[in-house]
Amino acid sequence: MIYTIIIIAYLFFINLLAFILYGVDKKHAVRRMRRIPESALLWMARLGGGIGSWIAMFVFHHKKKHTKFMVLVPLWITIWTIGLVLFIALGNGNLEEEIDIVRSKFHRF
Repeated sequence: MIYTIIIIAYLFFINLLAFILYGVDKKHAVRRMRRIPESALLWMARLGGGIGSWIAMFVFHHKKKHTKFMVLVPLWITIWTIGLVLFIALGNGNLEEEIDIVRSKFHRF
C-alpha cells in the first residue's frame, strides 16, 4: 500500500522540522531572543521527530543537560521504532511492493 510511503515522507519532514526547530532555539538562546517552548520541542519527538531531535541535540549541543530531553527523546524514538516494526511485520507495510506501485503509476506519464 501507499501508506508506508506516506509514513516515510511524514517522518522525513517531521524529523527535518524538529532538527530545524532545535537549531533555531539554540540560535535564539545564544542571542537571548524569544525561545521555542521546551514542550514544543518535546512534542516534535512525540510526533515522530525523535531522530531529528536527537541529532540536533548533539549537533547544536542543545538540551543535552536536561534530563527530560535525554530520557524522553530516546523513549519516543523507541516507541516510534516499535510501532513501525509492528506496522511492517503485520503485513501493512510491504515497502518494496509499494515502491513498485508508485513507480508504475509514474511510468504511465
